Amino acid sequence: MTREDFLRAMEAAAVRPREGIGRMGEKSVHAVLKYALEPHEENHEIPLGGYVADICGESGVVEIQTRELWRLKDKLTAFLEYCPVTVVHPIYTAEWIVRLDPETGELSRRKSPRKRVPFDVLGELAPLRELLDNPRFRLLLVLLETERQDVGKAGSRKKQHLDRMPLDFLGEIRLDIPEDYLQLLPEMEPGEFTAAELAKQLKRPVPLVRDALLTLRALGLAELSGKRGRQNLYRFYSREE
Repeated sequence: MTREDFLRAMEAAAVRPREGIGRMGEKSVHAVLKYALEPHEENHEIPLGGYVADICGESGVVEIQTRELWRLKDKLTAFLEYCPVTVVHPIYTAEWIVRLDPETGELSRRKSPRKRVPFDVLGELAPLRELLDNPRFRLLLVLLETERQDVGKAGSRKKQHLDRMPLDFLGEIRLDIPEDYLQLLPEMEPGEFTAAELAKQLKRPVPLVRDALLTLRALGLAELSGKRGRQNLYRFYSREE
């Protein structure tokens, strides 16, 4: 995907029809990515294997999942029986939050304090780890700047999330084979480490890092190497070792 593809898709998604399977309630990020990757609507929402693929063409299926990758497990298992499958997952590396106060009509806009990084997807992939070494499986991470649109009273934690609007395309990371996932890892000194130590270095939650290590072990890029007290020890290695 190029930035030109992204800008063209922004225009196409703005006037897209809302009717049809896969279009009702379709959020903006999903729609823009679909048109950026496949501008021809005749290749959208194609029935296959008892499911409906977001995109299906000569190169296989493209399935866009903006959150909760675990939900794709059954669908991907079915699609992989027929053809290559590319899962497209956006990473919101920069995000603004716009909130409308329903009582006053006041709009506020601020930079989100939360920042996702590509490493996070390793934790989200843990429920799909048995599919990752399938030679037909591909993953495309799309880095985006977005604007999240909420409705809620100022000062209240209660809010209704309406949509997330893509603002800019910041790049992409293609993960075609297990070794490609190494680019999501930090630079580390050779040796053993605990999940907590890796989480501290990355400034990520420990549970997320533990799930990421499950994924990396399934890919053959990390191994359980021992114990330090009650904590498991791990080490990274490449398939050339």
